[in-house]
Amino acid sequence: MAAARDYFAGLMATAHALLGPEHVHTLLTRNNAAYWKGAAGDPGGAAEAFTELLQDRIRTLGPDHPDTLLTRSNLASWRAEAGDSSGAAEAFAELLQDRIRILGPDHPDTLITRSNLASWQAESGDVTGTIGALAELLKDRIRILGPDHPDTLITRNNLAHARGTNEDAAGAAAEYADLLQDHIRILGPDHPDTLLTRSNLAWFRGQAGDAAGAADAFAELLRDELRILGPDHPNISVTRWSIDRWREQALDPPTS
Repeated sequence: MAAARDYFAGLMATAHALLGPEHVHTLLTRNNAAYWKGAAGDPGGAAEAFTELLQDRIRTLGPDHPDTLLTRSNLASWRAEAGDSSGAAEAFAELLQDRIRILGPDHPDTLITRSNLASWQAESGDVTGTIGALAELLKDRIRILGPDHPDTLITRNNLAHARGTNEDAAGAAAEYADLLQDHIRILGPDHPDTLLTRSNLAWFRGQAGDAAGAADAFAELLRDELRILGPDHPNISVTRWSIDRWREQALDPPTS
């Protein structure tokens, strides 16, 4: 990522010198340079770079241009990554109103903005609001995209996780169990998303009080992850830790 950051920083300087600061390709290169700055570990620097880029895109392209709206989305995301979850949620809420006005409520970018807003609402502490927003988004994604679309499945995952973090572990486990069946049917049993759903299901089974069942589910998952991912994959150590965690809880359950 550092190599990509350095490459686009150099390309940005070249584009600025040869094409000028307001050329469409210069602006695009600045976008890429800002992204890779953040991806290389400097989210605050990325947010600052996107702030400057946004001002220039508004001035040269106008506030309703697709590239201007995309820059606002990128800026909000990197503000969140830099630690400003509340500011990101506010920025996505404002962006959502403009995307509805410009693109319409059913446009893919509008739906993505709704998803981003819901995610950062949760990070800023409004988990109840997130659950309501995701439930409404799920209805619309099923209507617009269909029940088997990847974005629909992602929304179901996010909704289940939000329920679990809002002290409804049993509800989260039930939703993950349903989602797992669809992931197996659509993606197959060895797909990474299927394995992740099994992990989430096992975790919330444990949170709902079935520590022994969670430990057994993680043990089964470990066997498949070793076969599919190999022993050196990062997920292996996480699954091993989860087995130990839930086995220990099953032997020594907490007292109320």
